[in-house]
Amino acid sequence: MTPAGYVGLIPLLPLAGAAALALGGAPLKRRWGKGAVSAIACGTVSVSFVLSVVAFLHLVALEPERRFLLARLFPWIHVGTLNVDVAFGVDPLSAVMILIVTGIGGIIHFYSVGYMHEDAAYWRFFAYLNLFTFAMLTLVLGDSLLLMFVGWEGVGFCSWALIGFWHKELPNTTAGNKAFIVNRIGDFGFVLGIFLLFWTLDARGHGTLVFRELAQHAHLLEGAVFSGWPVATLVTLLLFVGATGKSAQIPLHVWLPDAMAGPTPVSALIHAATMVTAGVYMIARLNFLFALAPLTLAVVATIGAATALLAATIALAQNDIKRVLAYSTVSQLGYMFLAMGVGAYAAGIFHLMTHAFFKACLFLGSGSVIHALGGEQDMRRMGGLVKYMPATSVTFIVATLAIAGIPPLAGFFSKDEILWQAFSSPHGSVALWATGVAVAGLTAFYMFRQVFMVFFGVCRADLETRHHLHESPAVMTIPLWILMAGSIVAGLLWLPFDLFVPFERWLAPVMEHHGEVHAAAAGAGLESLLMLTSLAMAAGGIGLAYQMYSRESLRPETFSEALGGFPYRAVLNKYWVDELYGLVFVRGTLLLCRAAAWFDLHVIDGLVDGSAALVRGWSWLSGRFDLYVVDGAVNGVADVTQFVGRRVRNVQTGAINAYLYVVLLGVLGGVLLYWSWAAAS
Repeated sequence: MTPAGYVGLIPLLPLAGAAALALGGAPLKRRWGKGAVSAIACGTVSVSFVLSVVAFLHLVALEPERRFLLARLFPWIHVGTLNVDVAFGVDPLSAVMILIVTGIGGIIHFYSVGYMHEDAAYWRFFAYLNLFTFAMLTLVLGDSLLLMFVGWEGVGFCSWALIGFWHKELPNTTAGNKAFIVNRIGDFGFVLGIFLLFWTLDARGHGTLVFRELAQHAHLLEGAVFSGWPVATLVTLLLFVGATGKSAQIPLHVWLPDAMAGPTPVSALIHAATMVTAGVYMIARLNFLFALAPLTLAVVATIGAATALLAATIALAQNDIKRVLAYSTVSQLGYMFLAMGVGAYAAGIFHLMTHAFFKACLFLGSGSVIHALGGEQDMRRMGGLVKYMPATSVTFIVATLAIAGIPPLAGFFSKDEILWQAFSSPHGSVALWATGVAVAGLTAFYMFRQVFMVFFGVCRADLETRHHLHESPAVMTIPLWILMAGSIVAGLLWLPFDLFVPFERWLAPVMEHHGEVHAAAAGAGLESLLMLTSLAMAAGGIGLAYQMYSRESLRPETFSEALGGFPYRAVLNKYWVDELYGLVFVRGTLLLCRAAAWFDLHVIDGLVDGSAALVRGWSWLSGRFDLYVVDGAVNGVADVTQFVGRRVRNVQTGAINAYLYVVLLGVLGGVLLYWSWAAAS
């Protein structure tokens, strides 16, 4: 472990930029123009990228077992046995992530200068973008699960703000709220997993949430049971629930396609470089925990494969240029989770990196198209744009080839490795491999369907739009060229060249890796056969898209009308999952609220009002009793006393003779009573 104070500046610089723009962005824009806002926003991320490169080179110079840089800023939580500091650490895994976040995130920042130039809330957009970058950097650099969770929640908040950035439109705010709520569901599981993990380790004398210490003491979870379940399985399943929310896996995948309501740079940032990769990174970071839970790994692989297939089939019928890419992201995330589930952690992170390049290029390319078409997103109103937008067209097509897995582009290497691991790993199976291959074919088809509908054929835009068609400015096209270059060369990092450390070997100090063992055991011949199979599927998908949407020798209606059109309607309507959730959860919740309101009005309020009426009646009766019985008795005694007193006072005449007569009568009466008593006895 090597101290490196500059590491703390990597996340703090974007935070400083966000604070400066949030507090002074409006006056800064009025006084110095949008250039000053752009300089702060892009400059802070650029410096963070430079520092990330410095940290990476610093790690390269160290021995593999010593590749860890730590910046401990200040003490944070020291309660009982829990000791957590605000500390940022860089190791081979987080080094890859910060290069992606600051590098591709920085490119998206520069692209946004052109894309958002006419927006009235220009400064606010960049404040959110910088804050988003800070939250993601905190997530990947945090030295503990608690600090990771701070970044985890931070990207959730920022996604809500950015997806609903154009908040005057109801669909935008609805999409932002949907993303926020769905993520909170996953985050609840994530929190429970953290609690259970700490509670179990603390009971065994090593309560900690620091990653290095967790890796050291993870073996203590072996044999631990909670409610009849192995603790390692429960913890990892709960953590995976959080991952399904952030990384849009079944059943919490529904928020990501709606996130297209935000500006296109936001879509690129969320889908390529930041938020959706959080769940994949979390599993890779905690691979030592997931290795203890084979059941969880099986769940992760199955959910990943199912999500990849589900999203790929939905993308087949979408007509919104960004929505196709959104479902493509969900599908590719499924690939990454498939890799994690079969124990191919390095392959999953490698696909995360290559996907960041070509998916950012695709999203920014779609933004360039939308910008040129005056906001149009329906691919049925596009076509022939290759003549008007050559730079956007070339970069988009190359990125499409990369995501389709065509060699020698980046997507080929990462996809092929995942499919190979899904087949050869002890945690893999033929079914998982076959699903991955089918998804590869579907991906090639729907992505080239998009290419042919947008860039080739006859331009279907209206006359006025065609008159204004033009290539985007350099501030938007230069990022496309850079990302295209990454889509071409990033895959070479997997190859065992002497010029650099191969990607799998680079990550070896951080995570378990099994690929080399499986490859040696199964044989290179079988691997080549499986690779050719996936390439044939991809080629078939491209060929079918060409026949249907370029040559038009096959009518799309032939497929959309098959089996009465039900399969087409199912994928077009996203299998009605949103409607099902709306019926069961949204309407169910509203029904529960109405039932609770009725119960409150008629039962709770009835009891309260009835009690109040009873008290009022009792008070009235008590008042009457007090008035007529108690007060009546008291007043009656007083009246009798007064009456007797009036009569008795007449005896008091003041005459001596009268008094003597009374005394004499009393004495005589007494004597007579005495004699009567004596005679009787």
